[in-house]
Amino acid sequence: MEKLISRFFKIPNATSLPVYLAEGGYEAAKLALRNRKPEEIEGEVKRSHLRGLGGAGFSCGVKWSFVPRDTGKPIYLVVNADEGEPGTFKDKYILTYVPHLLIEGMIIASYAVGIHKAFIYIRGEYEMPYLKLKEAVGEAYQKGFLGENIFGTKFDLDIVIHRGAGAYICGEETGLLESLEGKKGFPRLKPPFPAVVGLFGCPTVINNVETLSYLPFIVQRGSEWFAKLGTERNGGMRLFSVSGHVKRPGIYELPMGILLRSIIYEHAGGISEDRKLKAVVPGGLSAAVLTADEIDVKMDFDSLKAVGSMGGSGGVIVMDETTSMVDALRVTMQFFAHESCGQCSPCREGTGWIDRILKRIVAGKGRADDVDHLLDIGKYLGGTTICALADGAQMTFLSYLKKFRKEFEDFIRNSSLRANAGWSSGGRPLGLPAPDGRSGTVSEAISGIASAGRLKAPSSQ
Repeated sequence: MEKLISRFFKIPNATSLPVYLAEGGYEAAKLALRNRKPEEIEGEVKRSHLRGLGGAGFSCGVKWSFVPRDTGKPIYLVVNADEGEPGTFKDKYILTYVPHLLIEGMIIASYAVGIHKAFIYIRGEYEMPYLKLKEAVGEAYQKGFLGENIFGTKFDLDIVIHRGAGAYICGEETGLLESLEGKKGFPRLKPPFPAVVGLFGCPTVINNVETLSYLPFIVQRGSEWFAKLGTERNGGMRLFSVSGHVKRPGIYELPMGILLRSIIYEHAGGISEDRKLKAVVPGGLSAAVLTADEIDVKMDFDSLKAVGSMGGSGGVIVMDETTSMVDALRVTMQFFAHESCGQCSPCREGTGWIDRILKRIVAGKGRADDVDHLLDIGKYLGGTTICALADGAQMTFLSYLKKFRKEFEDFIRNSSLRANAGWSSGGRPLGLPAPDGRSGTVSEAISGIASAGRLKAPSSQ
């Protein structure tokens, strides 16, 4: 199976400009700027069915078309590199191993929309990716690939790198814009949408790292080729971050229509120690959990939505039969409660309330009506807030309770289950191995430590 982005991960020193150029780097950007009109590039991206790969899954080309070109204001490109979704570490590999691919994609997107100033908002914990990206941007300026008259054309583009400060909420696009403007990362009411009123009140395109990194391939090889790699409305490939109880955790670049079962058992080698699969999160922590009976689903946005979950950020977290779903949900909701910005009462109070109840249950003080009580709270969590953090929390929270209700009820009734849950005992930790192969607890993986940890070149592409 042909690799696009991930083929660079195994090329020694692909982060450097000379190596990237030797592999055909920047040829697509030259082709776009010298031989294509901006509207032709936009149309090509629309027809490719490239969708936003940071979580929302919205059509990239359609998103560009919403930007007004006649306001008299500058148009900005903002790259969302604030990869804070637990279980997701794909963008980190792009930024570290092939940052010039992102820069080339930014040049193409900027040319298509008429942008001359771009910002990369990168997760603050990503020290190595930041340094590699900073070096690559410097190389591009020195070579004349950024700045004025790029590739001998009249097109100008400047790039600014901005480091975040560890707030999950700044992965939400308007919270990111607020932070980029120097304010608290509070998401904005919409409408107006960023395409019309974005950074500094100007029209703004916001795209994910992976999304932009596929643009050079679309320009060079065409929209029809890219569209056929995926499914009907989900073009191309995507990078899946696979962690948890699998034999070969790591990054896998696969077609959008790949079955979840295939990712787990063929590409990731199956369940560690040949245990049974219990549950899997298919698209980052905000996605509804799926049971072992639900993994014959295609991993495109539409198919996952049809089964009540979502493609999200492509973070696949696998849990085997030894996992306590009570403990896993407690750590999950602790994350959402901690990362809520507090702007909206339903999110601030709801996630905190749920977190406190789950802590009490895990501590052995659960009550018979707790599950019903939690389900009632969860009903009112989503659809009532400015951003989608509460919606994501609701989706994953209710899926755990509904699909594993008996385990929660048994946990409350049976003290032996509580004693063996791994949270308060010294028993086997609930392991979710990090992408570099380290062993780690559920808490580590879900809090993002695994995705922010040491990098190791993938060995199972």
